Amino acid sequence: MPANTAKRIINKIEAYAEQPATMSKNVKALTGTDAIRLRIGDWRVIMIDGEVLDIIKIAARGSVYKG
Repeated sequence: MPANTAKRIINKIEAYAEQPATMSKNVKALTGTDAIRLRIGDWRVIMIDGEVLDIIKIAARGSVYKG
């Protein structure tokens, strides 16, 4: 992953952590699990939003949901 993409993803995760409502158009609950998906361009962040934001996986759109 390019450094500028990594920085962008980190910034979006931090923005979500501070104000989840501002990212509502880019967040979707995943069926059959407690996880949510944060969309950042062609990248997806799978995470669980509890007392602590638990990042499960960060991957490109086509591969994030595989195994």
